[in-house]
Amino acid sequence: MNIKMPDFDVKKFVKGAGSTLSRVVQLTEEKLGTSEKTEMDARFEHLSERSDSAKLWTEKIMRDTEAALIPNPANRVEDFIFEKIEKQKPKRLSNLEYLGLDMIEGGGEFGQDGPYGSALIKVGQAEQKLGSCERDFIGSAGMCFIQPLKKFLEGEMKTITKEKGVLESKRLDLDACKNRVRKARSMIGQQAAERDLRVAQSEFDRQAEITKLLLEGISTTQATHLRYLHSLVEAQVRYYGQCNKIMSDLQRELVSLGGPQPYVPVSGYEDEDALSERVNNIELGANSGYRRARVLCSYDAKDGTELNLSSNEVIFICECNPPHSDYMNGKQGLLKGLVPKAFLEMLDDD
Repeated sequence: MNIKMPDFDVKKFVKGAGSTLSRVVQLTEEKLGTSEKTEMDARFEHLSERSDSAKLWTEKIMRDTEAALIPNPANRVEDFIFEKIEKQKPKRLSNLEYLGLDMIEGGGEFGQDGPYGSALIKVGQAEQKLGSCERDFIGSAGMCFIQPLKKFLEGEMKTITKEKGVLESKRLDLDACKNRVRKARSMIGQQAAERDLRVAQSEFDRQAEITKLLLEGISTTQATHLRYLHSLVEAQVRYYGQCNKIMSDLQRELVSLGGPQPYVPVSGYEDEDALSERVNNIELGANSGYRRARVLCSYDAKDGTELNLSSNEVIFICECNPPHSDYMNGKQGLLKGLVPKAFLEMLDDD
């Protein structure tokens, strides 16, 4: 039986091995400082540094986004994307969905006619809705932000990295040819070396131009990535809006069931300035025995008995019982704790 051997170009193999050896020798001599190195122009170096920076930070942002969306490393963003695109049934429940399921089952065990059992069931149903919203958000964020960044890294950046590697090889070939021209001892050897140098210079210039064009294209990708970023923010706004509505509806349902009022009310979105204004303008009649004071500078609580204070914040205070020379009792909304007198300025409430 005749066995056909694969075609093998010995000349091509020898030439490739010779080029590789020449590059290794050239690189070694450059490291030792015994050979000159062709430097790229300042414009090219600037573009190359920007390319490296774009690759580095895009990789970091993509990894951080994935970690923020799915803290569990066993899960993959791609699974949520496929579920969203193909409208498949989820392969695994999220933590919120597991919580909701156990609450519903627990509520049934405690008795759905009782206040605690019925409340557990309603909260469990809300947690399942939150889990469904979270799943949809992860899929949307993956499609509109993570996937495009990954495509950029695996496409454009991978091509640029490859072409930069080819350029470095051409540069080593060029410098090796320059060394051979300088070291040529005969006329024939000089002519052959100069011919190789012209070829190497031409190939290097061509590759440098190709690589430079690819590097210049990186600047245009930022405008595209800005659109992806806007899409991510829109997905987050939609997700948190849905969550707020679910929890607000849940609060109203719990209130309608009777029993104790929620400890921390959910009343929709409220920015920090509006919240501060609302708290600081509470009538003192609801805080009998307290006076208002402005915080002179920020203060970090030393332990759980103290309050954290922010500069220019207005809080309610009253004397300790028994009185303390350095501290007073402070109140920030529902929070109470000790506050240092030295950080406070009493306000005239008359």
